[in-house]
Amino acid sequence: MRHPGQGSTGGTYEPLLSNALLARLTAGLVVLALAVAAISLGGRWYGQQLTLAGHTASTEIFDIAIGNDRLRTPANIIRFPEQRRSGAAERLNLYLTWPDMQGYSLERRERFDQLSFADSLLFLEITEATMSRDMSGRLEPIYQRLFDKEPVDAGHGLMLHHLRSESGYGDEVILTGKRPGRPDYVVRCILAPAKETGGSGRETSGSGDCQRDIHMGSGLNVLYRFSSSRLGEWDHIDAAITAFVGSRLAEEEVPKI
Repeated sequence: MRHPGQGSTGGTYEPLLSNALLARLTAGLVVLALAVAAISLGGRWYGQQLTLAGHTASTEIFDIAIGNDRLRTPANIIRFPEQRRSGAAERLNLYLTWPDMQGYSLERRERFDQLSFADSLLFLEITEATMSRDMSGRLEPIYQRLFDKEPVDAGHGLMLHHLRSESGYGDEVILTGKRPGRPDYVVRCILAPAKETGGSGRETSGSGDCQRDIHMGSGLNVLYRFSSSRLGEWDHIDAAITAFVGSRLAEEEVPKI
């Protein structure tokens, strides 16, 4: 009669899988399962980050000090991730949809990600002003001395001024617009090759870039860029930028140390 653990010859035998080996295999399977889950979750997170491409839909408010001014700014209009924090900063880069002046959201992501929608975005860079005059203030003492040839009617209430080749502005042109009771509107643009029009001078719409800066707050310079295809809306864009930044300026200044 064989006892448990004895073979047919009467000797004892060992189980094919020992308890220790079973424990190690079980632990290994648990680790493998956890690793697979982590990779799956990590892959989804990484995929989301690739989709966001540095954007955020968060509307968390940051209190950012630039010089003596403070701006209360939601995260989803701040262009660069490293600037999404409260505290002192040298500059703040923002982006907004036009004309609704909204930041990034999942519903609006195509307007931020696809080049075909590039003309529907406004880009702002806010810094401490280093010059005593903004672009409108520089028209008479600087730009007018660099104009070459006669100005051209660009339509939309704007006059186009070419700059002398030695001015250092390359292919840029200056466009100006009269504003009753206020300094002239001034913007610098690089325009696509323009074509002559039938009677109103020169057609200025193109795929180039336009930029203008204005002074706000107690010492801020707000430089903003927009597509030259939006030049017909220049006065609305300028008013919207002014109202938008003004609404985010804190009433009290940063205490001087």
